[in-house]
Amino acid sequence: MVEITKGTFVDASFALKESVYVVASVELGNTTIKSILTATDLEKGRTYFLDKTVELTASIRLPERGEDVFGWTVKGQPLSRDAISVAVKKILIRSLTKAKISVRDLDFVVRSTGVVAGLNSPEEVDDVIRALADGCLMAGIPPRKMTGALQKSNLSRPLQKYSFIDYVAFDGAVASVKCIKTPIVANEMEGELALAGIKEGAKWTHIDFRNPCIGIDFGTTLSGRVTDGELPYANVVGSYCGLAGAIFDAIAFSAAETALQLTVQPDMDIPESYIEDVMSMIIVKRVTTEKKCGTVPVNPKGLKESDMVLIGVDVGTNGDRLSCLTDIGEELLLEAGASHVMGLIDHVASELVKRIIDKTHEYGLYGTIGITGRGAITGFKPDMIREKLGEFDVVFVDDGLARGAAVLARCLHSLGTPKNPLGGVSGGGCIMELRRREQ
Repeated sequence: MVEITKGTFVDASFALKESVYVVASVELGNTTIKSILTATDLEKGRTYFLDKTVELTASIRLPERGEDVFGWTVKGQPLSRDAISVAVKKILIRSLTKAKISVRDLDFVVRSTGVVAGLNSPEEVDDVIRALADGCLMAGIPPRKMTGALQKSNLSRPLQKYSFIDYVAFDGAVASVKCIKTPIVANEMEGELALAGIKEGAKWTHIDFRNPCIGIDFGTTLSGRVTDGELPYANVVGSYCGLAGAIFDAIAFSAAETALQLTVQPDMDIPESYIEDVMSMIIVKRVTTEKKCGTVPVNPKGLKESDMVLIGVDVGTNGDRLSCLTDIGEELLLEAGASHVMGLIDHVASELVKRIIDKTHEYGLYGTIGITGRGAITGFKPDMIREKLGEFDVVFVDDGLARGAAVLARCLHSLGTPKNPLGGVSGGGCIMELRRREQ
């Protein structure tokens, strides 16, 4: 079975209901910077969208004289703390204005980033997260709306009736998946949020996407997790890193700055030789001792100690052959036009997903498959992926990170819905009693 979830929008009147939990997801990516506002009905456990404000990361101003550059995008754009903070402030205020709600109406703000190319270790991502926090503070978000409440009395009075925080405390698990104590990849949080977001998005389908499962985010870089079926909390037994949408951006570069900006209808009649040439340059492998894979920093010591299977995607070594993909895309553009370049991207994306899943299964990791991210849910990609993975249950979810941010915020405050649980195993019930016994 294959199903696709697309966000349902609501207006400010819905967000102001006492049973609704409003969360802002501020995401700094290699290609886009986003402020996505969600509203979760705590009676039913379903998440809706209030606003999606998306801008190109390239629109962030360059670091000024005297500012330290502490990060780069995959494409090499330098970023400073002040530049990020100003951009976050502007996009968050714009998003709130469009949604016609105020800072007062927000219950929580979650910050995440996939901008890790210029970092030397997974731990350095904290500097980027702090820059995002600065921007939120500049937009008027109080610190208490960016940190978890330790007790029910710290929540607003309307939300207190929905919280189980006095019964089961937050212990680091998100959507019943254990917290990884030592970061293995720099975009660890993206993988955590994406998996949680796919679990939420699947609630709108007939697929029970709970543990054990495979959740993959095809943003500019690749992230995601594989979980087992342990109760009450699953173990992370697999993870993903490397290049994803950046591969498609490289193919599209002669026609548009990013694949996102290539808006023509795909022509799928592509000579097989082009697909083969691209796929021959893409490496899908198990990462073991490397300190980077596809520009993403890896902690090889922590990886070895964890016994986790890390699947990486690269083009050459650390992305050094991406320009070769641009050459192939340019050749096809001159021969057949932009619509064929778009078609090539969809062919490559579907084949890449299949290779990643095959490699995952090669190491004995199985589960229901969930996919999010612009590199795999746009164009004809879902239909083509469905054909290649026809024997497996697959759910496609839009805005997995934003949905995951809403889930994380709920977990921090024990705002679960026992009648419609996100946690536990496929086909099973609520795990609250098991959690209480373990605590």
